[in-house]
Amino acid sequence: MKRWTQSFWDWIEERTGISRVVRGLLTEYYVPANLNVWYTMGSILLVCFVIQIITGILLLVYYVPQTSKAFESVKFITSTVPFGWFIRRMHAMTANLFVFVLFLHMLSTLFMGSYKKPREVQWITGLLLFALVLVEALSGYLLPWSQLSYWATTVATNSVGSIPLIGEKLVVWLRGTPKVSQYTLGRFFAMHVSFIPFTILVVIGIHLLFMRLTGISAPPGTDKSKVPKVPFYPHMVMKDLASIFVFLAVLMLLIFHYPQFAFPHDALIPANPLETPLHIKPEWYFLANYQTLKLVPNEFLGILVQLLAGLFLFFLPFIDRSPERRPLKRPLFTTLATLGVLAYIALAIWGHFS
Repeated sequence: MKRWTQSFWDWIEERTGISRVVRGLLTEYYVPANLNVWYTMGSILLVCFVIQIITGILLLVYYVPQTSKAFESVKFITSTVPFGWFIRRMHAMTANLFVFVLFLHMLSTLFMGSYKKPREVQWITGLLLFALVLVEALSGYLLPWSQLSYWATTVATNSVGSIPLIGEKLVVWLRGTPKVSQYTLGRFFAMHVSFIPFTILVVIGIHLLFMRLTGISAPPGTDKSKVPKVPFYPHMVMKDLASIFVFLAVLMLLIFHYPQFAFPHDALIPANPLETPLHIKPEWYFLANYQTLKLVPNEFLGILVQLLAGLFLFFLPFIDRSPERRPLKRPLFTTLATLGVLAYIALAIWGHFS
């Protein structure tokens, strides 16, 4: 048996050279020895993406993208399909943690100055991934066709209508019809299960390619000549696995003990276009945007302010061109960035309780 296995492996190796590829990715790929937990966020995000793909495919086996059957199909998955409740909870909870870990990953990159030359493309692709994941979450939010998902999608798409001249046409383009309907569900379903995941996969590939080309940035203030380098495997792999296991433990805790975090009361009621709930609010990761639109007198102005903030972050590597990466050596930037993060958190809390 051992001889046959070795022969088979030799046959594969002769035709693919896979062992050289594995060595190049793991044991012969060297990284700074002082990488900390913040550098494991990317691996956690990859795990999130894989979980979403697997659980999404399993949910597709029973889900029916029709307004008359969507809610009942989700109910069938939850109550009748073996372990369907677990798969659905895992999909929903991982979506929330996906966004949360993305926030942490972007913030660590921001404060450690890892967006600076020569890693501008990594920052830009990271921002694109962040935007794509948010759009993916929004498109998936409608699919259960619950009271919460229907009206939250209505409110979210209504905001586009405030854009002068083309706003109403954009709303119809997003929904397929003037109101959220079967056409909207079909469009969001197509985006959620095919176009956006494929685009995310492509951008992840570009992001990882440039990470390998430029190398992993060492923590700020590191003297590259004094910090030894170690093989990615086993040193960094072990750190990644430790963080992944902690993440999975938190995920299981939420799934088994706090399901209401992803499934509030209105998410368990079928959609009723004739009955508007009193207090429909978006998911927590859109609360700051939601509160900003409430505070700004003109809704289009509120959208414009958020768009300008996004563009500023997009071009940040070309605006902040100083090679200094240590946060304490950049007091103005660190202060402004901290105030920006605190303002975002405050707006989200305000939006939750308002």
